Amino acid sequence: MTSSFGLVTFLLLLFIGQCVGRPLYQLPSTIAHRHKQPLQTSRPYNVAHRGSNGEYPEETAVAYMRAIEEGADFIETDILASKDGVLICHHDVTLDDTTDIANHTEFADRKRTYEVQGVNTTGWFVVDFTLEELQSLGAKQRFSFRDQQYNGKFPIITFEEYISIALNARRVVGIYPEIKNPVFVNNHVKWADGKKFEDKFVEMLQKYGYSGSYMSKEWLKQPAFIQSFAPTSLVYISNLTALPKIFLIDDVTILTEDTNQSYWDITSDAYFDYIKKYVVGIGPWKDTIVFPRNNYLDRVTDLVARAHARGLQVHPYTFRNENSFLHFDFLQDPYAEYDFWINKIGIDGLFTDFTGTFHRYQEATAPLSHESKDGASDILHKIASLINSYTRG
Repeated sequence: MTSSFGLVTFLLLLFIGQCVGRPLYQLPSTIAHRHKQPLQTSRPYNVAHRGSNGEYPEETAVAYMRAIEEGADFIETDILASKDGVLICHHDVTLDDTTDIANHTEFADRKRTYEVQGVNTTGWFVVDFTLEELQSLGAKQRFSFRDQQYNGKFPIITFEEYISIALNARRVVGIYPEIKNPVFVNNHVKWADGKKFEDKFVEMLQKYGYSGSYMSKEWLKQPAFIQSFAPTSLVYISNLTALPKIFLIDDVTILTEDTNQSYWDITSDAYFDYIKKYVVGIGPWKDTIVFPRNNYLDRVTDLVARAHARGLQVHPYTFRNENSFLHFDFLQDPYAEYDFWINKIGIDGLFTDFTGTFHRYQEATAPLSHESKDGASDILHKIASLINSYTRG
């Protein structure tokens, strides 16, 4: 790391000391940039999975800002709803694994057991807490083998704050939000106007000007993919927005939460012929594309070929640097893994926990002619603006 990034980290910690529990990003977007470098579309998309969460706690403002600095094309998030109907960025329906809620004795009696996708699950559920309560918690690293020094220092952010981070970037950065567990959310959160979770999700995107079909002028100005594991949600919102949609695919033995079909069923030719009317691509778990055996790559399926034959993009997940996530074939080298998936499998984008690693691979193998990434000075500019806004408040 450079000394300038050390300064970034220092300023971030100062900033957090002033505003934990308060909105983390100024709304609406106020940092104006006249001429933004456009989204690159000449090479596979670098999708920052929950931000740069290999370095910082997932789905926090700093994880997203770091991902932008490192060269992400899109920042990805999972959207859930609080008890009072506010859309927030959080992956799990429970708070146990990625926040410090266990340290908050005032919430000790709020554990519940609910059925989630057919499984009785016990924990502290996002849907049982108001936004104010959720933002009193500190995010923490999911994996114990990753850097723990930022645990508890960054709050949960809202969908609006996440959008503002993308819009405030000094180049065009796309967003890639997921309609997360819509059946569960709609069962537990009710809005006064009678609308559904999916309605509120699309309304937020429309509020901030996200519109247009894939590669349209409107889309290129503010790119967004909408993703979900629930095919009925994607079909439903197709009547609400032209924004491109990605159908996520889990382990082929798991059942969808809405149609009770296995992902094996819905990766059939017949289902692809049906769903292609509503989506521009699929986002499969990478082990459904290349089956592993004893941590070696075993059999390459025809999933990518069948998707491409129907004009569908393929954005697999999740790529991680650590040896425990790398198949033995790659000899502990994440660059070798990227090379395999880009050049042999032929994917169109990917979800990674380590945005910078994938960006460096791409710059080494397919450099852009006009590379102008957000550097440490840009991050300092953003943080300074945030600090000033809170010190005046």
